[in-house]
Amino acid sequence: MTPNPALGVVFHWLGGLASGSFYVPYRAVRKWSWETYWLVGGFFSWIIVPWLLGSLMTGRLLATLHEAPMSTLFWAYFFGLLWGFGGLTFGLTMRYLGMSLGMAMVLGYCAAFGTLLPPIFHGQFFSKVLPSHSGQVILFGIVVCMIGIACAGKAGMSKESEMSEKEKTAVIGEFNLRKGILVATFSGVMSACFAFGLDAGAPIRAITLRNGTSTLWQGLPILVVVLLGGFTTNFVWCVLLNMRNRTGGQYFASGPQHAPMLRNYFFSALAGTTWYFQFFFYTMGETQMGRYRFSSWTLHMASIIIFSSLWGIGLHEWRGASRRTWIWLFVSLFVLVASTVIVGYGNYLGTLS
Repeated sequence: MTPNPALGVVFHWLGGLASGSFYVPYRAVRKWSWETYWLVGGFFSWIIVPWLLGSLMTGRLLATLHEAPMSTLFWAYFFGLLWGFGGLTFGLTMRYLGMSLGMAMVLGYCAAFGTLLPPIFHGQFFSKVLPSHSGQVILFGIVVCMIGIACAGKAGMSKESEMSEKEKTAVIGEFNLRKGILVATFSGVMSACFAFGLDAGAPIRAITLRNGTSTLWQGLPILVVVLLGGFTTNFVWCVLLNMRNRTGGQYFASGPQHAPMLRNYFFSALAGTTWYFQFFFYTMGETQMGRYRFSSWTLHMASIIIFSSLWGIGLHEWRGASRRTWIWLFVSLFVLVASTVIVGYGNYLGTLS
């Protein structure tokens, strides 16, 4: 299949929409602790949906994983395990900073590490990317993306300086800037390990294609392995929190005085399924980017911030902000959209050469 970078950008936009939207259904969960609804949603994000769609849309999923080298499975799982630390603290970032500022900080770190380290590790950055015109255009797009992320962070910081404590807590009940920055830094660095896991699982692509999988779905078996690692970390942490906080009974308790069980399971499942679709579309977009596959990570990060910022506007997280703050926010959105176009154009140039 001939790569189509323009279509790849659209797929990454769809992935960003899914990622920027997944936390919204959690807001409808009632009387459950964070660890409870995060784990319920995680079963759908990391186990149920990846295995279901992987089985339906790829050829001989179990046989493919059985044929994969043990070292490939180990490193894909291991990086998924490390990414899990970023994933579980990502939820805490949302609690302390809100969707807009939290997303900007986490994804800033994540974009830088996740995009550049794989080609540097493989020795391709200085030999193939940097000397070529198409590679230079992509790198320019990556720089523009980082500028857009910085503008989004500036908008969030400006908002924080202008709002009273009462206004902050009215929108973000547990707003805490210092704690949020620390958690966001750790989450962003660990979250970049997902890109390393996808890179480590690359040999699985050839195996699943040989087993009859369409080119468009070749990344789905890798997701099964990487997300299993992420599930391990999140499962252990959430169960420990259930034990410490004595919240394990929330999974089963029902009745007038307890949580609305059907509602909570439904919205947690919806959130988890929506979360998975970010990487469902990511792997589709990756197949369309040609030889500069690594640039997909930047497109993904930019798209996430674009849509999470729009959700932040819709959920009134910017209520009370000044005109200056709104200008920074819209500048960040414009720059991030421009970065996806530039990176896509660079990939297009790569297909010509």
